Formats: sequence, C-alpha cells, structure tokens
Amino acid sequence: MASTGDKFIYFLVGGFVGASIALLLAPKTGEETREFLENRYREGTDRLSGKVQEGKELVTDKSLAMAGQVTDRIDQGKDIIQRQKEQASAAIAAGKEAYERERSKLAGVNGGKKSKKKSAS
Repeated sequence: MASTGDKFIYFLVGGFVGASIALLLAPKTGEETREFLENRYREGTDRLSGKVQEGKELVTDKSLAMAGQVTDRIDQGKDIIQRQKEQASAAIAAGKEAYERERSKLAGVNGGKKSKKKSAS
C-alpha cells in the first residue's frame, strides 16, 4: 500500500502528465496557454506550500510527543535506579548490623578475649 508521501508524488506526476496532454490536444493561443500555465503553477505552488506546512506541523507534533515519552522513560529509569540504591544501602546496613550483633555475641561468649590457638611444638 502506498504511503501518503507516495500518493502525493503520484498526484503531482499525474497532474503534470494530464496538463501536458491537455496542452497537446486542446490548442490555444500563446497568451491563453501562458495564462493557463501560470494559473496552474500558482495553484500547484499554493497546494504544495499547504502540504509542506502540514508536514512541518505533523513533524513538530510527533517530535514533541516523542520528546515527552523519552523524558517519561528517563524519569522512570531514574526512579528505578534510586529504589535499587536504597535497597542496596538497606541491605548493606542490615548486613553490617548483623555482623556487629554476631561479633558482640562472640565477644560475650569468649569473655571479651580473643582465643589463642595452641601451637604444636
């Protein structure tokens, strides 16, 4: 299926072919032909200018929409990273706390003294 841009190109080519055939089959005076071509040229340029403006507006709208989506995704990514940092910090703090608890339990069992290994002599 042809896209909108392809259809527009086909339209323009068809218009030029039709105008050429009309000029060949319907002879007019030079002044009438010039006037006809001038009018067709103005109509074509006006129509083309309108389509170009529509295209610019469409591109602008789509660009703004995509920029908004990208910003949203970046913000979501930042939130996820922040949550992961918080979870990692909490896990590290819990690990340190558990280590200190176990260390103090061991210190209490040993009477606060480090055990010495017997050396084999």
